Amino acid sequence: MSLFRLLLALTLAALLSACGTTTKPVDGRTDYPSRTPPEYEGIQDGMFFIPPVEPLHLCCENQRAIVPYNGTEEPGTIVVDTYARHLYYVLDGGQAVRYAIAVGREGIAYRGTGYVGRKQEWPSWQPTRNMIRTRPDLYAEFAGGLPGGLDNPLGARAIYLYRGGRDTMFRIHGTIDDASIGRATSAGCIRLFQRDAIDLYDRVEAGDTIKVRTLDESLELEGPYMDDAWGRAVPDTPENREQLERDLPIAMAEAEAEAAAQAQADALAAEAATAEAAALAGTTFN
Repeated sequence: MSLFRLLLALTLAALLSACGTTTKPVDGRTDYPSRTPPEYEGIQDGMFFIPPVEPLHLCCENQRAIVPYNGTEEPGTIVVDTYARHLYYVLDGGQAVRYAIAVGREGIAYRGTGYVGRKQEWPSWQPTRNMIRTRPDLYAEFAGGLPGGLDNPLGARAIYLYRGGRDTMFRIHGTIDDASIGRATSAGCIRLFQRDAIDLYDRVEAGDTIKVRTLDESLELEGPYMDDAWGRAVPDTPENREQLERDLPIAMAEAEAEAAAQAQADALAAEAATAEAAALAGTTFN
């Protein structure tokens, strides 16, 4: 590594650590555990160690739970609600395992039923042609595919939804971005915490039904949901709307600080690249 790249890496590391995820909540919420629960602690899974989920990501109904289920689906069915950002695995006796999810464009677009066509541990990933076309800066380098691992966006497990014998390109999978859970994100299908993806994977079998609710079905069974100031799905209540008004200035200030940090990082990267190019050309700077 060149001196310029080394200095750049150290500078960016310091910058990102200053604006990265904190273990202390910044939004005043108290509905999170004081420490990581056992079901979200780090584990060794084959060749890879899955890090623990930080407690602040486990607010807002984000923890896996067995809950009463008021739908009509049979036990063994996976039910996805992209509006409330919940996924249910239906159990016997009127209960279900509820998981929190993040929803991407593909997940938002899909509605109806299908079935588990296949499932995969530590799956490989390849961006679609449309992803490469629209964001070559992000996806072009992965056009040939990315093997499974800790840097793979499909995470530790993937469940593939089929319909009529064909892959629908709808995925239920783990995530390497715990902060995305509960939010509507910009890419991907349906994401779960890594440990939740493993838990669901171990329950389902090929051929199991997957149902993705419509808005009307979600409103009937879950009631209306809204986004809080940080983009997390919460029930649409007067209390949450009042909280949204209080939290918006805080969230906006955080977004501005993050944008400023990113701009500084981009400027440092450009400066380092220019300096390295000049050094290679034999030019010195005062």
